[in-house]
Amino acid sequence: MIRKTLAWMTVLMLAPAMAWGIEVHNKGDVSLDIGYWGQAWYQYVDGDGPVDGKTHDFMIRRTYLSIGGTVTPELSFFAHYAGDRIGQDGTDNPSMGLGSGMALRDAWVTYKLIGNDLMVQAGRMYVPFTRNYGTTSTKALLTTELDWGQGGIRSGIFYPSKVGRDDGLTLWGNVLEDKLQYRLMVAEGAEGSGINPDDNLRFAGRLSFNVFDPETGWFNRGTYLGDKRLLAIGAGFDYQDGLTLGGEEKDYRGYTVDVQTDLPMAGGALTAGAAYIRIDNMVNPIASTDFTAGSDGEIVTAHLGYLIGTRFQPFGHVERFLPDESGTDNTTVFGFGCNYYIYGQANKLTAEWTKVDTDDSYDIITLQAAFGF
Repeated sequence: MIRKTLAWMTVLMLAPAMAWGIEVHNKGDVSLDIGYWGQAWYQYVDGDGPVDGKTHDFMIRRTYLSIGGTVTPELSFFAHYAGDRIGQDGTDNPSMGLGSGMALRDAWVTYKLIGNDLMVQAGRMYVPFTRNYGTTSTKALLTTELDWGQGGIRSGIFYPSKVGRDDGLTLWGNVLEDKLQYRLMVAEGAEGSGINPDDNLRFAGRLSFNVFDPETGWFNRGTYLGDKRLLAIGAGFDYQDGLTLGGEEKDYRGYTVDVQTDLPMAGGALTAGAAYIRIDNMVNPIASTDFTAGSDGEIVTAHLGYLIGTRFQPFGHVERFLPDESGTDNTTVFGFGCNYYIYGQANKLTAEWTKVDTDDSYDIITLQAAFGF
């Protein structure tokens, strides 16, 4: 086992060969770009958690082939053909690109109605609700993974989604000298006669106000490595009525407020953030917690990191899960790790220890190599 572990760690260190990207066409207003980005993981799980005893797990956490471009100055498009958790124990949903196989993960067209002030975007895309998995690119996270309960490590996503996305239409833009970004989505949400018998639509929205430097793109970063002076205050909602949850018809509602800061400092940069999420009638259960379908409760999260020079970035995070129902227990997930940056945001090595503190507590050690362009 030691030899196997060392061999895989060597493969992770050599993973830069995975990275490539190229502009294949650029003539006037018409352009076409393709790229690749991937993450290779080794993960060790110890304790009475989702597995029996201990497990050594090697996987391709993410592998993304992207294509995007412009047709006119007003019309652009983007798509990700992706695979997730390829090789992870107990995960296999090829139609969504989970466990084995590849699938269309993101795919949209964007038309600028009034420049960057008002745009309409149609297709499969992030749900504009939380910052953590509503606007932040997984290629530029501070921590190794997304928050627990929002797709992180070995948890699921509490809201309706197609691997964190949904099919629909979003109006969004940047106003007030680009300080305020707004997004409003109408989408499918939870589907199927078993959970959504009346085929009701989902409505989600988000506002983010930046006190200092603006964030005007569809994707933002979990840490800017000193490139921005950021103080972003955000709020979001998510709603779909008439869902069958826990055998009863209920309206799903979620609300969040959050704050994120990035401050260049002497010798490095500080990144910090926190979020509060309120959920009524949760759609999907959260692994290793007492949140089940139809549950009510709250989630509180926080993270902190400090870039030392240009390479090393120690970080920590904590998530607290507080179900309302009597007879349920709270759960805490926390972890500490360090990023080593090779080139930009997407090319880095990471090591993290995570503790899932619940009735059956367990530890997770993750080694990551992420490379791409």
